[in-house]
Amino acid sequence: MISIITITYNAERWLERTMKSVLAQTCTEYEYIIVDGGSKDGTVDIIQRLEPLFEGRLSWKSEPDNGLYDAMNKGIARAKGDFLWFINAGDEIYAPETLSHIVAAATDDADIVYGKACIVNAEGVKVSEHHKVTPPNLQRKHFLNGLVVSHQAILVRRSIAGMYDTRYSISADYDWCVRAVTASRKNAYLDEYVCKFLTEGVSQKQRKRSWTERFHIMRKHFGLCATLWAHFLIALKYPFSIKY
Repeated sequence: MISIITITYNAERWLERTMKSVLAQTCTEYEYIIVDGGSKDGTVDIIQRLEPLFEGRLSWKSEPDNGLYDAMNKGIARAKGDFLWFINAGDEIYAPETLSHIVAAATDDADIVYGKACIVNAEGVKVSEHHKVTPPNLQRKHFLNGLVVSHQAILVRRSIAGMYDTRYSISADYDWCVRAVTASRKNAYLDEYVCKFLTEGVSQKQRKRSWTERFHIMRKHFGLCATLWAHFLIALKYPFSIKY
């Protein structure tokens, strides 16, 4: 079973499209968990309106949290499925048959299942693919190039997943993915889109903070020399990269 987890806060504009993409799945081997941070808008109304359609597969809670990764840890703590999949408010599962393909790839010896992400704008229109090239033979060393797999496009076996390190406010997903790949026995690649990833752009201030956090995370996992060399190569490529 797959635990699909959605984190949301004041997301009445986005949440319905996310929930409907889960409802559209032809495969029902999932539980759906929504962790809401105590929204003040119509978010909870949307959850309550669509809840009966999930026929008991949806559980949700709305309460204040200490940020995105604290909420994600709450989702992990509640999950009972074999694999964890974060599809947050505004993101979507790519197609109705996507979950079926994932379940087929989630063999007993696979600890990670991952695919491609399609980046969309607020209107749901494709902007581009994920700006990093998703490697078909994912290995730990690939993360020296950054988050090479979109966080919405990777499913991790719950038994190896661990919690997010909330000391990182922007890049804990990068740290989480590196730890997961390090612990994984086998990474199963789906050569297809598995999600639509909503981007509204990243401010320069957030981008600088993300770089700082990722530098420290990379140094922790790979050492200073490898981190400095990787950042040198990233700096050379940066002017030509897509800024999502």
